[in-house]
Amino acid sequence: MRFMRFGPSIIFLRTVHSDAVKKAIGEIFSVNEIPTDEAIRKSREFETVLFVTEEWIKKTLPPKTGFLIKHGAPYVISTVINRNLPVERVHVESTLIFLRVPENVDEALSFIAKKYGGKVTTLRDALDEGEAGDTVVGVTKKRLSSPIGPEEIEGAVLIRRGFLQVYRELSIDAPLLLFKLLPQWNELTIKIYDTEKRYEENIERLMMVIEDLDLGFVVGEGWDWDYPRPFMRVPVYKLKLLTWEKPEKVKFLLKGIEYYGYKRLCDIDVFVEGKKINWTSLGKFSSKFELAKAAREELEKGLSEDVLKKLREIEEKLAEESGS
Repeated sequence: MRFMRFGPSIIFLRTVHSDAVKKAIGEIFSVNEIPTDEAIRKSREFETVLFVTEEWIKKTLPPKTGFLIKHGAPYVISTVINRNLPVERVHVESTLIFLRVPENVDEALSFIAKKYGGKVTTLRDALDEGEAGDTVVGVTKKRLSSPIGPEEIEGAVLIRRGFLQVYRELSIDAPLLLFKLLPQWNELTIKIYDTEKRYEENIERLMMVIEDLDLGFVVGEGWDWDYPRPFMRVPVYKLKLLTWEKPEKVKFLLKGIEYYGYKRLCDIDVFVEGKKINWTSLGKFSSKFELAKAAREELEKGLSEDVLKKLREIEEKLAEESGS
């Protein structure tokens, strides 16, 4: 589970030749000017959101449109300089860090502000007031592997300190903060069994889903034995998952990778305090296959495009090799 990541770098180019600079930026980086909220929402870690404004504008409030560039700020700035674009001034925004919490956003903001001597404010005001050497921590309840728009940042803390120091300390303090905000966590045991012994591929699929959906922290894994019937012992791979999600939700989503089409690829069981979660407790489904189909639809809605593509590639291969 990712509970912290960097946001995009934000750069302002001040110029009296805004139209010419915008045209050059579009050609150099092969990008179009898009709405600001869309640029931030589509941005990934370490990418750059760039704004071109008139030289006399001093505020760092983003204009309505900007450029999303799939490169880091150093590359973007060096390119602007080396191409001799008619830019009078470059302003780099505060470094943006996203922190995910399950609930109690106000308590999280207060904790961060007190711990790091920061100021609780909105994301918009934090970016406007902050300088290049400052750090802005934006708090959200949305998983960090998904796109995050400005409207999904529920509060921010402006910290007048460099991001390296803040990031190092926050990476140590964040787990403590999470357990403070949500004392009751669920420890689940997940077991995988494959009659055709293709554990490497099935474990990879399981980990891809857990990581991409931010379902929890894997705190232990290894081999074990299971006894489906008396005197019958089969090898299983098991892992322990620490999560704030409901166990039934985890069981439901993982049911979506047991099948590929009509072919069963593996068995996945989920246990809470040693008790197996029965599939009949997940809703009114007439069969395991109907449940798996519904779970797969829900799973695919949440997975990122890259992970879903890779998942399907692995599953197609397993289905071709499957004898059932």
